[in-house]
Formats: sequence, C-alpha cells, structure tokens
Amino acid sequence: MNERARMLDQYASRVYKNRKDHVLQLEDTPGVPEITANTRTVPGIITNRGCCYAGCKGVVVGPLKDCCVITHGPIGCGFYSWGTRRNKAAASEGGQNYIPYCFSTDMQESDIVFGGEKKLKAAIKEAVDIFHPKYIMICSTCPVGLIGDDVHAVARQAEEEYGITCVGFSCEGYKGVSQSAGHHIANNGLMKHIIGTGDKRPAGKYSLNILGEYNIGGDGWEEERILKRIGYDIISVFTGDGSVEAIQNAHTADLNLVMCHRSINYVAEMMKSKYGTDWLKVNFIGVGATIKSLRDIAKYFGDPDLMARTEEVIADELAAIGEDVEYYKNRLKGKRAGIFSGGSRSHHFQALLKDLGVETIIAGYEFAHRDDYEGRDVIPQIKEDADSKNIENLTIDADPELYKTRYSDEVMHALREQLPVDSYPGMIPDMKSGHIVVDDYNHVETEMLLKLYKPDIFFSGIKDKYIIQKSGVPSRQIHSYDYAGPYAGFKGAVNFARDITMSITVNAWGLIVPPWKSEPMLEGALTGGGE
Repeated sequence: MNERARMLDQYASRVYKNRKDHVLQLEDTPGVPEITANTRTVPGIITNRGCCYAGCKGVVVGPLKDCCVITHGPIGCGFYSWGTRRNKAAASEGGQNYIPYCFSTDMQESDIVFGGEKKLKAAIKEAVDIFHPKYIMICSTCPVGLIGDDVHAVARQAEEEYGITCVGFSCEGYKGVSQSAGHHIANNGLMKHIIGTGDKRPAGKYSLNILGEYNIGGDGWEEERILKRIGYDIISVFTGDGSVEAIQNAHTADLNLVMCHRSINYVAEMMKSKYGTDWLKVNFIGVGATIKSLRDIAKYFGDPDLMARTEEVIADELAAIGEDVEYYKNRLKGKRAGIFSGGSRSHHFQALLKDLGVETIIAGYEFAHRDDYEGRDVIPQIKEDADSKNIENLTIDADPELYKTRYSDEVMHALREQLPVDSYPGMIPDMKSGHIVVDDYNHVETEMLLKLYKPDIFFSGIKDKYIIQKSGVPSRQIHSYDYAGPYAGFKGAVNFARDITMSITVNAWGLIVPPWKSEPMLEGALTGGGE
C-alpha cells in the first residue's frame, strides 16, 4: 500500500469516493495524470480554502491602495478586510493609501430583515466625507446576495452623486466553490470598469504590466527594482502596491507578465482579446526562475541591446548574492519540503527550493483548477459545471481603436516554440515519481502527510501552520511570509534561504521543558470510607 492509499484508507467510503481523485501519487509513466480540482469541499472537512468574497476582496481588489474598499456585510466578514495578508503599499507622491483602514457596513439583523442599501449609502457618504477618495469599491458578503441588495445600483448612484468611480462586486461568499470564483468576479469588474479608461502613454521604450503580484513582504517592489534596472517601464501592478489610477492605463503596456496564474489569468486573456496584449507566464521566486523570466521577457522583444542589458543586470545581481546562496545551499542540501498554497505560489516556491537543494515531495493548491496542475492545454477538456456557470463569463471583442498586435501569426508561432507566451505548463510536470499532489487538502490529510513523508519543513497558511508546528515540523507561512520577506528575485532568495535555515536548524523545542516532564499534571484525593 503506497502513501496515497494509506492516507485515503482512513476515510469512510463516501468521503473516500470524493477525495480519491483529488490526491495523486505520481508514477514514472509518460504524460501528465488527471486530477480533480475546483469542486466543492466535502461538508465537515476542515478545508484550508477561503470563500468567494475572500478571493475578490482579500486577494485581488483589497491591495489597491488608492480606493476605499467597503465590505458590505456583517462585521465578522470584515476578517478579510484587514490584516490577513501582508500586501505592502506605499502612497505615491501626492497620492492616497487606504490600505491601513478597514471599511465595513457592519450589517445587523435588522438590516438583513429590512435591507442594507441605506446603510451602504450612508457608509459611502461617510467615506467620501472623511477620506475624499477618487475611487470606491463595494464587496458583497453572503447576506447581501440572499436579501437582494443591489450594490451595482448603489455604486452607480454614488458615481453620479459624488463624481467618483464606484464599482460594486457581487462576490458573495457562497458563490463558486472557493476564493477562485472571487478572483474571476474581481477580474471581470476591473475589466468592465477600470482597465482602458486612462490615456497616459508609457514613458519607456518597452512597457510592462505585472499581473498576479500582490507585494507580499515587498516581493513586488523587488521585482520592479530589477525590471527597472534593465530599463522596463512598469505601467501597473495587479494589484500589490497597485492603484486604480495606474490600472486605468494598463491597456497601453506592451506585454503582460503573469505571476499568479489562477488569480489573474482572466484579465490576461481578456486584455489579449480586447487590446491584443500578449501575456507571458513568469516566475520571480527563485534565482534560476528569475533569470529565466528576465531572459524570456527580453527574447519576446528581441532587442539585442535589451538582451545585453538583461545579461549585465543578471551578472551583477548574481555576483552580489553568490556567496550567501552557496552558504545556505550547503546547510540545506538534501532537505525535503511540503508546500500548500493557492494559485501558482506552490509551484513558484518549488523553483526556489530546488535552487537551494531542497526537494519538494508534497505539493498542492487550495483553490486551483486543473490547468494550474496539468497545464493550459487541458482547458478544452474541462467541463463547465453548475458552479462555474454561476460566475459571469464576459464576451470580449477587439477594441476598434486600441487593439494592436506586435507580431504576425508566423512570428508568434515561432515565439511560442521558445517562450511561455499565452501558456502555462502547470505544476505536475515539475514533480517526480513518488511525489504526492493534493488538491484542496485538509487538516486530517496534513497530519497524515507529516507522518508518512516526514518532511524537514512545511510551507502553508495560517489555518494549518500550528498543526504542523505542534507536530514538531518547522512551518512557515507562504501566504504572509511570517512577517519576513521579500522572497522574490535575487536578494529575496537569500532572505528565504536565511529564514528557512533558521527554521530547520534552530532547535527551539529543545530549549523548553514541557510541564508534564517536570511536574504531575493530574491531582487526586482519597474519598469515602473515612470519618
């Protein structure tokens, strides 16, 4: 019985039937095996997923710094309004930054009975009176959809009344099977109301958007630093340290770079259809991956001077970190890791771990679709189900004035032979025989995987971090970096190597004596039979 069979063997037959196709143990056979993904979680299982609202507000819309994002719902849903992710942001000169604030309508029982639109209008007025924002976004939570509040009508009214841009998102938590649905809804809203509304032209010869970069721990700032050293003009970032003001001009960029595939591929595809903007899958997590991405971008433009400048910057950055990387590599070589995160992040960090000699033996995503595991070639085979139909699919036509193509079909065909243009191979092809891949994993499976595989370190999120830690396995949050970072690019690789070396080699548990080792934990007394 292999590890997968032993892990699934603990389930009752009904749960086994659901979970068996979400868990793969890779075999040394040709082709990429099929995995079940983007389906509803078994009720009662402690999943690590978030809801649709978490995807819209918590991931995509929330990091925009120059707009007030109002959570329309009970204050409990405001958990995702503030403090759950470390989306660093700094106001531009003379600009606004509302990231440190939490805006919620704090719906009560009476609002749910009689409707919450009046309260939402009052919240918008209050935000306008106090903060004077140019942009407001409204994110709905479950009760809003159930009682029928029309956030879109309220948004239109606010635009007329206050002369601002106001966008409503029907991202109620119950829509879809996970936060993935919220990404799609957020992308649709940005495409319909924001992208393409600006007219500022790029200042540089080659301009880029960075899509799916949320500036956790400052990752986005590190990526921008490297790209600007080479000479690129960064038009906008979706959406870490991003702004509505910048995203309005995103259609003017020459190329879209896609970091997190799952959260933002919709925008990349829609911009390709409407404006002709190609997108390139990149990864700036890992030294080797960063070098490859930088070379791929330069190859796309095909400018000899740009390629030469790229090589100069790579050589300079490598020289600065080479000694540190070798030191940590010697400390970490031969270690084994497990990693669970959302979107492409689990795949991204495998590249960095490989640079350091750490083998990723367990991996999976919380809310991925099959193409995130198996690659985009599988998309035509994915059948649309009722949950998928619940999310609007926009019909995008080419803009008659703004659509442009850089290359002919023949040139694009040749580029696709060399570069990941409009494509993504997925995570599974980078894993080896015997490794295990788990979609939508849960706490029970976490404990089983720790016992069966005994990884030296495990990367995951806040919901399961301390389960792992209590089992004696070092754990680091890959969603928020445990208040560390940045981990992207060249310097980020050294930060990551230092942090995980500390986690693995510092014997924290050996420095404490558990109380049951030094004093009795039970007390008793004799009773009965006496005077």
